[in-house]
Amino acid sequence: MTAPMQVGGAVLDTPFGSVRGVLFDIDDTLVDLEFSMTTALREVSEHLLPGLDQAGWERFGRIFTHETTHYYDRYLAGELTFNEQRLLRGRAALGHFGIELAEGEQSHQWLSAYMEKQPAYVKPFPDVMPLLDVLDEAGVPYGAVSNNVHDYQRAKLDGAGLARVRRLVGTDTLGVAKPDPAIYLEGVRLLGTAPADTLYVGDNRLLDAEGSTAAGLLGVWLNRAGEAAAGFDGGMVTSLDQLVS
Repeated sequence: MTAPMQVGGAVLDTPFGSVRGVLFDIDDTLVDLEFSMTTALREVSEHLLPGLDQAGWERFGRIFTHETTHYYDRYLAGELTFNEQRLLRGRAALGHFGIELAEGEQSHQWLSAYMEKQPAYVKPFPDVMPLLDVLDEAGVPYGAVSNNVHDYQRAKLDGAGLARVRRLVGTDTLGVAKPDPAIYLEGVRLLGTAPADTLYVGDNRLLDAEGSTAAGLLGVWLNRAGEAAAGFDGGMVTSLDQLVS
């Protein structure tokens, strides 16, 4: 694939330098995926865990979203399907509380219910639309590069009211995932910018900030939780507002 490589164009001044394009991660960067997952998980699992208190549900959500990501890594490696990794993560979270999700109909019903409910809870963070408005007004192109397949993420963006993020690269676009440099550079190609003139923003310090920087972009870690940044000397913000303020 060849393509739009332009010289010139609008320039946006940021704390990390002047840029001609911006690329974003999607999950937990543009949309609050963790909220959508934990909300749907509770809704479809309450009948299995009656009486679980709020702290328990928070623990349940953390296991699913943070402590079982090795299953997602196996999905990226082609060892599991997307729904298989979802089910394994659900089983692990339920198993922590002594609930065994049986093979067959029970597992199918739980997964089907989760798949039906979770998309409805996917919403953009409050700082997303204002930033996209600024980029549109300035004439600066933007897009997204994700470690999930294109069509699934396209539907997620559209369902969350983010159809305006038109340029999208998924893991199936080139057959590689972050932090392979090619996936970021495909996003740059779609913007028609140069890597050094392109900001890449994401919530994962390794895959987003460091991976994009290694590919020649201006990588920025969106550290919404304000995690300790020991040993990290790259660009960091705690809100997207800080990119243009």
